[in-house]
Amino acid sequence: MFLELETKRLILREIVENDAGEILECFSDEDVLRYYGQKSLESIDQVKGIIENFSKGYEEKQLIKWGIQLKGNEKLIGTIGFQEWSSEHKKANISYALFPEHWNKGYATEAVHEAISYGFHKLQYNRIGAIVFTQNSGSIALLSTVGFKKEGTLREYLYQNNIPFDTYVYSLLRGEAKI
Repeated sequence: MFLELETKRLILREIVENDAGEILECFSDEDVLRYYGQKSLESIDQVKGIIENFSKGYEEKQLIKWGIQLKGNEKLIGTIGFQEWSSEHKKANISYALFPEHWNKGYATEAVHEAISYGFHKLQYNRIGAIVFTQNSGSIALLSTVGFKKEGTLREYLYQNNIPFDTYVYSLLRGEAKI
């Protein structure tokens, strides 16, 4: 059973097929994808396949992806989740994306805080990692705010628009988390 999470202002819920249009809109936005390391999504059918993979990945304990919505509003404002989930090694990497009109309002920080709390307490992770483009000052600030530590640089680790980019590796250990 997929667990919905709730914060003061947000609901983190399962992404379902009816969300395909909003997911397509988010992940075809140039500003959202600038530092995401992913090609633009192109069709509703493509997104429906991705949503199906989210469901399958959750069932197989490989990933979990929530849609982020404001309380009292059904429309998604972004996504957050864990991938590269390893129960054996008690770890996963976190990723998140919000529509640009919702940036700089504290929503991403609120969602990340709730997700990492869930990861440490319910999924029993010991380590949550993040891979961040070195130019992504917003995500770097967010991760630092919630307690992540920079571990190093991965040179030319991700491509965006056929251009290689360096990324930073961040991590947060259960014992370091202030949750």
